[in-house]
Amino acid sequence: MERSEGRESCCTPVEEPPPVITSNAEPERVDQPKRTVMMRPGCGTSGREITLLANHLKVSIKRPDEIFYLYSVSITSDEKRAVNIKGIGRKIIDKLHETYSSEFAGMKFAYDGEKSLYTVGPLPRNRLEFTVVVEESSARHTSESPSDNGSSNHSSKRSKHSLNSKAFLVEIDYAAKIPLRSVNLALQGADPENVQDALRVLDIILRQQAANRGCLLVRQSFFHDDSRNFTDVGEGVMGCRGFHSSFRLTDGGLTLNMDVSTTMILSPGPVIDFLLANQNVKEPRYIDWARAKKMLKNLRVRAKHSNREFKIISLSDRPCNQQLFSMKVKNGGSPDNEGETIEITVYEYFTKHRNIELSSSAYMPCLDVGKPKRPNYLPLELCYLVSLQRYIKALSLVQRASLVEKSRQKPRERIKVITDAVRDYSYDDDPLLAACGISVEKQLIQINGRVLEAPKLKVGNGEEVSPCNGRWNFKNKHLFTPARIERWAVVNFSARCDTSHLSRELISCGRSKGIHFERPHTLIEEDPQYRRAGAVVRVEQMFEEIIARLPGPPDFLLCVLPERKNSEIYGPWKKKSLTELGIVTQCISPLKITDQYLTNVLLKINAKLGGTNSLLAMEHTFHLPLIKDTPTMILGMDVSHGSPGQSDIPSIAAVVGSLYWPLISKYRAVVRSQSPKMEIIESLYKPLPNGEDEGIMRELLLDFYRTSNGHKPAQIIVFRDGVSESQFSQVLNLELDQMIKAYKHLGEGDNPKFTLIVAQKNHHTRLFQASTAENVPPGTVVDTNIVHPRNNDFFMCAHAGMIGTTRPAHYHILLDEIGFSPDILQNLIHSLSYVYQRSTSATSIVAPVRYAHLAAQQVGQFVKFEDLSETSSGQGSVKSIGSTPVTELPRLHKNVSDSMFFC
Repeated sequence: MERSEGRESCCTPVEEPPPVITSNAEPERVDQPKRTVMMRPGCGTSGREITLLANHLKVSIKRPDEIFYLYSVSITSDEKRAVNIKGIGRKIIDKLHETYSSEFAGMKFAYDGEKSLYTVGPLPRNRLEFTVVVEESSARHTSESPSDNGSSNHSSKRSKHSLNSKAFLVEIDYAAKIPLRSVNLALQGADPENVQDALRVLDIILRQQAANRGCLLVRQSFFHDDSRNFTDVGEGVMGCRGFHSSFRLTDGGLTLNMDVSTTMILSPGPVIDFLLANQNVKEPRYIDWARAKKMLKNLRVRAKHSNREFKIISLSDRPCNQQLFSMKVKNGGSPDNEGETIEITVYEYFTKHRNIELSSSAYMPCLDVGKPKRPNYLPLELCYLVSLQRYIKALSLVQRASLVEKSRQKPRERIKVITDAVRDYSYDDDPLLAACGISVEKQLIQINGRVLEAPKLKVGNGEEVSPCNGRWNFKNKHLFTPARIERWAVVNFSARCDTSHLSRELISCGRSKGIHFERPHTLIEEDPQYRRAGAVVRVEQMFEEIIARLPGPPDFLLCVLPERKNSEIYGPWKKKSLTELGIVTQCISPLKITDQYLTNVLLKINAKLGGTNSLLAMEHTFHLPLIKDTPTMILGMDVSHGSPGQSDIPSIAAVVGSLYWPLISKYRAVVRSQSPKMEIIESLYKPLPNGEDEGIMRELLLDFYRTSNGHKPAQIIVFRDGVSESQFSQVLNLELDQMIKAYKHLGEGDNPKFTLIVAQKNHHTRLFQASTAENVPPGTVVDTNIVHPRNNDFFMCAHAGMIGTTRPAHYHILLDEIGFSPDILQNLIHSLSYVYQRSTSATSIVAPVRYAHLAAQQVGQFVKFEDLSETSSGQGSVKSIGSTPVTELPRLHKNVSDSMFFC
């Protein structure tokens, strides 16, 4: 598939970097939430019934009156310095339990590895203080590895180890009681204060069990060091398969949600092999050592000759055969002889003094595994990367595609892996769970679902299409509203593409779909002399050629890129065309030109140029329940963030709003930058000192009014993506308050009615058909058994799962002032999965959310924040609203600001 597109809002040509602005539109703070999540009004009944399995296991609690006691743990060293509890805390707690068994006789406890200790039953006293002595094995630098100021004894052949004793003061203070009964109260529909604390204790018990097995812990997912679970995805990175395991409150009782999970790790093994794979080179002489130094920092290695583990802090400045260090050598057998200090290379030390053969390290840097002021060098070939070291950077598109291809599992395979894991983990044997009378069934829970009927679609010439298995096509059909393309051109950055053939085939395919398609005004090939220039230079030169050859601004430009997905030209091309010149463009990089490929390209082009590919039949005939008679606006909202580790890259908030009521298939987007890692949208309402509002909602409200025959929205349906349950209250209060203020700022009286829905895909519930190995059919909805016991939520698989196991969307209705019945709302959401103009299949989540995600992602691509980050604060992740200067996005040119640039 060709690259996704983008487009933006009005602005004159930008000649200088965008200004740094400070967000001062801080939404009103709310001490006590004014709104709370609504309760479930009932369940749906429409659709045909289907029997399903879910990856939840029923949990029984035989002793619901048990109480967990929470104690805070403080550990300080004998020098009165705080200890890195995460690194040493568990060892000390275990030692404490062993040394003071009389205090803990028969006591069952769970430790979170940091600052909280949970027990079943109280400790003897509310405050306990102990001094714990921990003996740690430490190697002297006598002959382990070279150090700049270490010493070596020529006659020593083995490492000398000593036991260093360290004393730690451990303070354990009673903090609170957490009754297990709160879980039962919550299951009955109450909202007890400490139910989340009780669930947290149960989840910590699962983590503790996994930690005792030597697993890598990533929140509630656990990963074993088993090469059978590793999948190579390239560049020295592997996918590691493990399991997610967490307790969930559901309408059918307490369950254990068990699922397959994957995290990324660095390939364990020789450091040399890792560097060759990471940099995609065949020989060590081609390794970029500056890049290697950055990559290896803080990784853990095991030394082959000593079997000891170290952390890499850097690389040596010189190759192994030139890197000198000072070593003391004793001469003679006299104990009074302190010997002499000599300068020796690391290579000579290991080959002559340690008799270790080095076959490939001589001309490569050494690993520095010492301390900043005391280097400690190891030859590369003696070091192996320790297993289960997480890789947290963003995967390349090639790596991601490889991971998806190699890790997908069909439904029956996934069921078997999950049930085998439940058996192997033996949760019923855990002493803490047993102390609470908690038992877990071994089989997946069986539930009832419903399959909603797919909505009919309208295409060109009045034809009606009935999707089959969530899909349809435009073979021998016209688009509903085809665009006119008269003045356009093809520009080619790829030497291997025949643009003459491409344009002929595109015109032929477009005309068969009803598009009025003239021949291109010109075909422009990139001047070969610029192919090795930077991306910005190449784009500027191409636009100079376009301006010289065309008599005026084109309706549209087709841009052929040399790479399929990650072309460096894409960002500068989009920025230039959409913010400076106001020209709609479509980027492609075809591997094979087929009718299906060209149709997919034309769907995007037609939507960008104002055409409509298809409509819901009930949308066309104005029969949408609760929407057809009352002006209704639909919003999709999402925020995208920089890659992990990029704490100074601004986040991008995108909101799309529907146009042309009563239609629900046409949208435009408004995009803003905001504080890094900030999920709550800051600029929905943004008052300026002069009294004007420069917020997102104002633009969308005015566009709705302009395109809907002067109607103001009396109802607003909001689909919010990307927030967790802990952020529901902020969405309900902070974001909704901003929307209301923006509406009132326009001089309106009564507030519109809001329905606020959170759409989640990042969860671990999976649905399976009970009677067949196939994925659940498109339109499957579940609003009983595995949903929340009190809140209004449901799971929906609107799309057809073609590969792997279908992941349902999880919809949470936080507020419903409009008053939808469960059936009407579920059918509306299902229908909104069929209005995505870029494809001919139902989407896994509603189209407004997909559009918002695309808009945020694509604008982030064409603005290179990496080049601008020095002008922002760059002081780490920012969590508070309006506190950090952020780089303002360039606005879209007025010619394209109203178009569906994100298609």
